[in-house]
Amino acid sequence: MPAPDWTQPWYAPWRAAGEPPAAEIAAGAAPHEALAAAAAPVRFVPQEALPAGTPYEQFIFDTRQCPVRPGLHDFFNALVWREFPRSKAALNRLQAREIARLGIRARRGPVRDAITVFDENGALLQAPAPLWRALEQRAWRELFVELRPLWRQARLLVFGHALLEQLAEPRKGLTAHVWRADAAMDSIAQADAWLAARCTAEVLATKPFTPLPVLGVPGWWPGNENFSFYDDSLVFRPRKTTEPTTTTTSAGSSPP
Repeated sequence: MPAPDWTQPWYAPWRAAGEPPAAEIAAGAAPHEALAAAAAPVRFVPQEALPAGTPYEQFIFDTRQCPVRPGLHDFFNALVWREFPRSKAALNRLQAREIARLGIRARRGPVRDAITVFDENGALLQAPAPLWRALEQRAWRELFVELRPLWRQARLLVFGHALLEQLAEPRKGLTAHVWRADAAMDSIAQADAWLAARCTAEVLATKPFTPLPVLGVPGWWPGNENFSFYDDSLVFRPRKTTEPTTTTTSAGSSPP
């Protein structure tokens, strides 16, 4: 497993919890053993524990066991389970409920789709109102250049394990689907409590996320000190008139 650069700003909230098991895995420990934590609501097991043909989310719900493969993707998924136990359990319950209600189909439906998008690529953003207005309008230069000083009052916490994995090899187009956090996020425990309370089918069906190219965040990438960084229209795209509400795959790495 490649070693994450724990000095990067996106890994700062995860470093204390993630660096020790990452070091154990680098020294030869099995990932599911290195990630074991008494406080986690699931027990981490090898991927082979998942029976063939059994839906992954249903297996976790039924057995309270989370399969872990080698590599950063499952490493960060397990780490999020450890640090966001209430939110991950709430999302898993909803996944199981939707599977029981609708079965496994080619299209997940709005609730399961929203869960997948956020679980893979989500983030929480606490920010002053002017930043949010600019973000919702995809007014990128206003957001990142004109309002740049306001980012000192903002906090961005990456939740999605696929995005955490991809940030090990940063590239400009990496995009979070951010949920507006309107409460204090002084600790991950506080963020977990806030998020878990909002993980309901009714809320998630509205897909309350906004795409944010994370390397545009001031202080997150040296290249964005030159404001021409934001002139890339393939990454910093204008807002569409209408936006899709349901997809059949997990969140992509570029904004819609």
